Amino acid sequence: LPPAWCCSMAQSGLAACLEAVLGSRGNANRVYELLERLADEDVEEVLGALRACGRLFGALLERGELFVGRLPAEEAALAGSAEEKYRVWMRHRYNDCVVVDGLIPLNEDASLLISRFQEYMEYDDIRYFVMKAVTESIGQRPLPFYQQNIFSLISPINMPNKEIDLVKFMVKQAMCCCCSWSSPCKGCLTVLFCPSQLPTGLYKKVLVILHDSILPYMNEPTLMIDFLTVAYGIGGAISLLALNGLFILIHQHNLEYPDFYKKLYSLLDPSIYHVKYRALTTLLYTHLPAYLVAAFIKRLSRLALTAPPEALLMVIPFICNLFRRHPACKVLVHRPNGPGDLSEDPYIMEQEEPSESRALESSLWELQSLQNHYHPDVARAAAILNQSLSEIEDDISGLLELSASELFDKEVKKSAATVPLEFEQVRGLFGKKNDIFAEHFSLD
Repeated sequence: LPPAWCCSMAQSGLAACLEAVLGSRGNANRVYELLERLADEDVEEVLGALRACGRLFGALLERGELFVGRLPAEEAALAGSAEEKYRVWMRHRYNDCVVVDGLIPLNEDASLLISRFQEYMEYDDIRYFVMKAVTESIGQRPLPFYQQNIFSLISPINMPNKEIDLVKFMVKQAMCCCCSWSSPCKGCLTVLFCPSQLPTGLYKKVLVILHDSILPYMNEPTLMIDFLTVAYGIGGAISLLALNGLFILIHQHNLEYPDFYKKLYSLLDPSIYHVKYRALTTLLYTHLPAYLVAAFIKRLSRLALTAPPEALLMVIPFICNLFRRHPACKVLVHRPNGPGDLSEDPYIMEQEEPSESRALESSLWELQSLQNHYHPDVARAAAILNQSLSEIEDDISGLLELSASELFDKEVKKSAATVPLEFEQVRGLFGKKNDIFAEHFSLD
């Protein structure tokens, strides 16, 4: 038969099945015919089955023939009335339609499919059952592709900021392990997700959103202590990103984490300028000793000598803000007879203990060197230290995420005044009219 006839016959078969199930409860078992079509290899067949299932369960819900509430097991409903058994049984068939495993395959990247599905996550019922299904399977399959697919599925979910919206966002029933919602919240999923051994790239993605998108919505943020501690032990940029979350737990949830600043100081290496800088903003707290802040200023300045321009445009105003918060450290700037280069500098870069680094005996010759930087914006920012600093702090929030591509685009879009580049008009390939190359080469 022609494909169009086959499609028409299939659609008529779905319509007949739908009409039979809605027309008589004696035909209830024909719902399995619709469910079987959902696993068909033909895309049109699957789409038709999805539309039929939507009409079926929507009609049952309007007629009060679909169980609503905490769903008991099918076996537990056998002792009830026929009406109750039918409603519970049909609700279980509805749950069979919610297929999440196809979104999170084990051995392939499904990010494109998941991105297409995200628009449906705005609907409360779809989001509820998807997150519930993910909760039941998460942690049982510690495979890299599966973990990446899980993260791609749950990370774009935006939790509401207002309490009234939060009530509408989830279905409130029994108490959750880390929040007050029976539907698994984003924090719950992360608690279950994070103990798994994560690939390095996924570790960074989780840590970047942890402090903003997850910890604020958890009743028990301290459940993340073990995960953050393990992440810190990995080293490098991951350790620095882990300190973002640890700092929140220390200052907002009374977590005792000894030698926090010593550990942060030991993490400062060239990679600091290639990750998120939020952990560094902890130094803006005024109740810190001068030797500690001076050690951080010196280490950041030394590393700045090899940092990219987009990082320097953030760290130089940040250092200026440290001087404003900690005036005792200004001795690093106002030291006329201080060291002028690396050979004379008493600062010990290799010392892991800030108190023994001799930072307060040094000067910021590094930032003076940056006043001759090839990028004019960096040179201009470094030159600010030649003047008396104002009391108003620089706003660096817009610089924390500055990238090299954004900096390049900004330079390209600048309008420059037209200036004469040659007094004599150029003739020939290499320039002046009497040049020997002009006798043998021409641009014509």
